[in-house]
Parts: sequence; structure tokens; C-alpha cells
Amino acid sequence: MKTDRRRWAASLAWLVSPRARAAEAGPGAGLGEKLARIMKEPVLRTDLLREPLRIESIELLRSGKFFLVRARGGGLEGIAEAHSAVMRSAWPIFLDRVAPHFSGKDARDLERVFHEAYLANSNYKWQGLPFWVCMAAAEIAILDLLGKACKKPLGELFGPVRRRRIAVYRASGNRGNSPKEEIEYLRRITGETGAKAVKFRLGARMRYDGASTARDLELIPLVRKEFGDAMTLYADANGSYDVPMALRIGRLLEQNRYAFFEEPVPFDCYDETKQIADKLDIPIALGEEEMSLRNFRRIIETGTAQVIQPDLLYGGGLMRAVKVARMANAAGLPCTPHMSGGGLGYLYVAHFASCVEDPGPHQEYKGGEDTLPVACPTSSLRSENGVLTVPSGPGLGVEVDSSILKRAAPAAV
Repeated sequence: MKTDRRRWAASLAWLVSPRARAAEAGPGAGLGEKLARIMKEPVLRTDLLREPLRIESIELLRSGKFFLVRARGGGLEGIAEAHSAVMRSAWPIFLDRVAPHFSGKDARDLERVFHEAYLANSNYKWQGLPFWVCMAAAEIAILDLLGKACKKPLGELFGPVRRRRIAVYRASGNRGNSPKEEIEYLRRITGETGAKAVKFRLGARMRYDGASTARDLELIPLVRKEFGDAMTLYADANGSYDVPMALRIGRLLEQNRYAFFEEPVPFDCYDETKQIADKLDIPIALGEEEMSLRNFRRIIETGTAQVIQPDLLYGGGLMRAVKVARMANAAGLPCTPHMSGGGLGYLYVAHFASCVEDPGPHQEYKGGEDTLPVACPTSSLRSENGVLTVPSGPGLGVEVDSSILKRAAPAAV
């Protein structure tokens, strides 16, 4: 890394300094050994319950458009929303290849049981988004059960809760609209939540053309001009570019003081991403589609990205994401999770951000879009002036609307 680049990054208040911190924690400081140790260490606390908590049943329920997982044990039940958009296609995997491995087990041994389920019946050969979404749903329901049994919020199952107020960002899913239309949309979604950070999309998703490039070149400076220096800006290319175009767009983002550049090239083009990270000063964000802990270790250790973004559902749940966060943080990098789907994804992100050392300055919040109706006595679950309060009740700290549960019926092959 060039010395002038470090000086440049350190001199700008808008830039979270992952590069400088990563340099301090880099290979010369034994980073490889640190990451190897973290890979082997458990993340889930096992000291919160003295007596076994047998998982008596784990069910997949469908209620309208929502898929729910319910874990029962000790007279309690834990419930998770199971990324309903994915589960509409993947639910037979949950019933056939996931759920049978958790019933009858001690919930305190969840980390070991989870790994055994991954190995059982060659499930490791099935890994990918549909499998890991199913595993995440089972895991989060059991974590909710565990939290209720020990009367602790979900974050405390991984260590101390470090923060209960989470600054949020809003993200636009638009592509192809005009820059003026996108500005109006960004104003609306930030105005509704008071968010002090916003992310929008570039490129044409895994490709670019003349029209998308013209939009990008106009939109990038326009967003900065319209929102001013007080707004933190993120840009997501969803793998749209090749290396030359990514460098061109990245330098424009730098000129306009953007805080990270997400997936400039296709997500599995690791060497190309590293080339871009080495030539640009803006932090590169990566990890939404990554489902391998070993690949996350490689990304972190080699400096391929400077903002690490595991998806809490695509990637197999909170235990795996917390391990990724500990590796990222050991390297001086923030671990800001990607949020997929609606449902309760914003709640999972909030609990994750409550307990990891460095989740980055802002977490994604989708507002009222397609969320599962729940009640919470300790939080409004809304972004208020750009901040979400993390529930402090046991487990997830929420109760699912009774009408949703009344309509729920078991999914069956």
C-alpha cells in the first residue's frame, strides 16, 4: 500500500479508515495466525444455562406469504422468519436435509450440532444459498429459544451487548430510472427514516452498457451535490463492471467522497477485485454472495476487500457471520452485514451489530417494506432520526402477531 494513500485516507473525515487499520493488523502482525485461531474458536456462549435445553421439535410453518420456523423446548418456543422469498423454493431442503438434525438435541450445543448437520448425509455438497438459508432459519429460531430460556437478548449469546442504538442506512433497489427520479426516491426513503447514510445501485447488474454508464456518470456527482457532505454515500455495482470500468467509476466515487464501493466486478472474481482494491483508495465492500468461511478468510487476509459483508441468511446465520466479523475485526476491518429480503432481516442485523466489535458506522434498514408483523415492548423497531433501538428482551425480543401464527400451517412435502 502506498504511503501517500494512507496519508490521503487518514486526512479525510468522511472515510472510515479500514485501510489504515488493516495495515496495522496485517500479515506482519501475525494476521494469518490470528485468523486461523478465530476459525477454530467457538462463538456461542455455553455458560448461560446450567441444565440441558432439549429441542423437542422444529417446524416449518407457512402463513400467507411468510415462512416461519418454530423451535420448541422447555415449555418455550423460539420463532424465526425464514427468508420467505427464498423459502418458497427451498422449503423441501429444510424439511428433508436440515430440520431432522436438530430435533432432540441440546440447544446449548447448537454450534456443534449445526456443524454436524452440515456434514450429515453429505449436506456439505448441497451448500449454496438455498441450503444456507434453511440452516440460518433453524439456527435463528433456536437462538431465540436459547435467549428466552436464559432471559438474555440474542446479542448476549455471543458476548456482551456493546451497543443498543444502531445508526442505519437506506438502500435503493432501483436501476434504469433517470438520475432525477433516483434523487427523488433517495430523498423519500431517507426522509422517512431520518437516515444519515444511503446506498444506491450502479451498472446494469453483472453487466454495463452505454445507457447504464451514462446514468452512473451523471448520478454519482449529482447525489453528492443534492445531499451534501453531511450524508454518507455508498454505491453498489452488483458486479456490473470489468476492471477498467470499475477503476473509472471508482475514481469518480473517490472524487465525490463516497464511503465504499460494493462489488465492482462479479463477486467471485477475487483476483480482479484485489486489483481494483490495490489501485483505488475508496474501500471495496464484498461478501453478500460469499458462503465459505475459508473464502472470507482469504478475502480478509489478502486485502481483497476493506468492508466485509456477510449476508446473515444467505451465509448460514448469525454464528457464521459473527465468526466472519471476528476475523474482519482482527484485521482492522469493519464487518457490515448485507441484508437480504424483508421479513425480520432488519432485526437480525440489529442484534448482530449490537454485539460485534466493529460493525461499521451504519447498518441497512428496509423500513416497513415486507416486514413480518411483530410487537416489541423495548423498541419501536423504527428508525428514529436515523437510529434503530435494538430490542433488549429475551431472544429476538419480539412477539409475532398472533393472527399470523393462527393462520400458520405446517409445510409438508
